[in-house]
Amino acid sequence: MRVLCAFPEAMPSSNSRPPACLAPGALYLALLLHLSLSSQAGDRRPLPVDRATGLKEKTLILLDVSTKNPVRTVNENFLSLQLDPSIIHDGWLDFLSSKRLVTLARGLSPAFLRFGGKRTDFLQFQNLRNPAKSRGGPGPDYYLKNYEDEPNNYRTMHGRAVNGSQLGKDYIQLKSLLQPIRIYSRASLYGPNIGRPRKNVIALLDGFMKVAGSTVDAVTWQHCYIDGRVVKVMDFLKTRLLDTLSDQIRKIQKVVNTYTPGKKIWLEGVVTTSAGGTNNLSDSYAAGFLWLNTLGMLANQGIDVVIRHSFFDHGYNHLVDQNFNPLPDYWLSLLYKRLIGPKVLAVHVAGLQRKPRPGRVIRDKLRIYAHCTNHHNHNYVRGSITLFIINLHRSRKKIKLAGTLRDKLVHQYLLQPYGQEGLKSKSVQLNGQPLVMVDDGTLPELKPRPLRAGRTLVIPPVTMGFYVVKNVNALACRYR
Repeated sequence: MRVLCAFPEAMPSSNSRPPACLAPGALYLALLLHLSLSSQAGDRRPLPVDRATGLKEKTLILLDVSTKNPVRTVNENFLSLQLDPSIIHDGWLDFLSSKRLVTLARGLSPAFLRFGGKRTDFLQFQNLRNPAKSRGGPGPDYYLKNYEDEPNNYRTMHGRAVNGSQLGKDYIQLKSLLQPIRIYSRASLYGPNIGRPRKNVIALLDGFMKVAGSTVDAVTWQHCYIDGRVVKVMDFLKTRLLDTLSDQIRKIQKVVNTYTPGKKIWLEGVVTTSAGGTNNLSDSYAAGFLWLNTLGMLANQGIDVVIRHSFFDHGYNHLVDQNFNPLPDYWLSLLYKRLIGPKVLAVHVAGLQRKPRPGRVIRDKLRIYAHCTNHHNHNYVRGSITLFIINLHRSRKKIKLAGTLRDKLVHQYLLQPYGQEGLKSKSVQLNGQPLVMVDDGTLPELKPRPLRAGRTLVIPPVTMGFYVVKNVNALACRYR
């Protein structure tokens, strides 16, 4: 669909005026020049002129969505969770039955729950009922233990390296051991759960896919945005950092599609920073920009599932803190679960940014994603569309819905930091109201702010929000 953009009308230049206008105009300009020079006699520094900023502020962003067919369809459990084995080591296992924690977990259903992490490599499995252990060779527990997490780091962790071909053979052996056991006969197998796809890791994945690509149900890898313990709050707003994930997705997809075209790919573990995160940053409102952009980018590029590391008690990357209080990324995930369906729609925009200057890279700081609204949400009829928008600019942005979205009622779910800490806050507000649990068994009602039909969406600076466009009757969203 064609989309137009409204720009401020340019003032006519002096060259375009009729010759008769030049003589009076010259006298007027001379007077202005004299007054300007007189006013700057004590300060000869040139006045700053930022034409681009003025143009940018007046640019109206027009937005439309393709509603006929989805561009991608991801898993119903797209946003899933991980529990780190540290909960056993740190003595938190008994607390998993906490009513409050169960309530918070239930809010993010449906989801896969992965129990894993680096400490899994050092767990000892004891399954006395497993008949494979008495067959004179290693049982399934041996392979599960030895290749659970980031095999590319095995040399660092164990002083022993493994190549992709050997890893693939071990997965085939594990599959053969699982199939005769009734409880495991229909179990799915995922791997190889590699780390960041650098050159050596891609070589490992290539060897693995060549041998065992058809053995696994989905290919898995992990992503960490920031290496190192020292980060600043503004790091979470860098568009270059947000875009690193897209390049990694393409590298993984290229290898997978070479051997098993169409094979599902899972991001089985994503964290903002390594070493368990950074206190007062990885668990703050600012980290949500990375998390929400991750969800949008992965679905848009066809990744089937993303598993958040971790739901509870792992450094500072978790969704729920050790006092069982939901953190900003939890509320962001809850809104995502309530409003976003698995069908991804193509977004068409105009007016997002001016033309790039020669030699300068212009990165987009306004990110817009669109999905069919979650059909399990009975507040909205099928055919509705949900947008989620990230504004990294320091100024508000105005968006006019066009095409199929024009003159439709919109429900706004604007998420902003709550309190004096700003972007470092660990509390959030939804449409101006702080989000807190009602009690241990009850999550708060997520109340939208209705916007009248045809109203321009105003996105405040450095914020993120969800916008449900009601009753679009989008063909792509009417059926499962």
